[in-house]
Amino acid sequence: MGDPKNSRRMWRKPKRPLNYELKMEELKTLGTFGLRSKRELWKAHTELSRVRHQARSLLALRQEIRLQKEPILMKSLSRIGLVSIESTLDDVLNLQVNDLLSRRLQTLVSRKFAFKTPYQARQAVIHGHIMIGDRKINIPSYIVTLEEEKNIKFSPESNIPSMLESTKKSEAKPEINIDTETT
Repeated sequence: MGDPKNSRRMWRKPKRPLNYELKMEELKTLGTFGLRSKRELWKAHTELSRVRHQARSLLALRQEIRLQKEPILMKSLSRIGLVSIESTLDDVLNLQVNDLLSRRLQTLVSRKFAFKTPYQARQAVIHGHIMIGDRKINIPSYIVTLEEEKNIKFSPESNIPSMLESTKKSEAKPEINIDTETT
């Protein structure tokens, strides 16, 4: 498999993992976005804290240096759809973990193709039924850019679209049960 040069954790645990309110909030977020484990949530928290740290360090710089470096951060965040291009660093500091989780491939597929649960969308992504452009992507945590979002589709050999249509038709058609009793 190879020897990773700089292998390190991509996430940090919460400081107080036994906090009841935090645990309930984490469980709600796990169910809403269909995350496999809390580690995926912690990765999103860590990535968000990294971005916020960059914004805070930019605020501490002198004005001329800040004017050079701020557009780079804003362009990268607007490319993935977290902020608009006209946003300020205060908008970056106000980002929540739900904003980052809503840009994952799993979440966008769940919304676009109307899966019943986000876990079904996750399974479709993992099993290679989803394409972005002409590439199959089987990573549910892939952060989708705004340009790529338009190109999300099912792979040609996938049978999931027909399955989704059949479930929609069966749900739309009300069942008629006529119980006739002859006495």
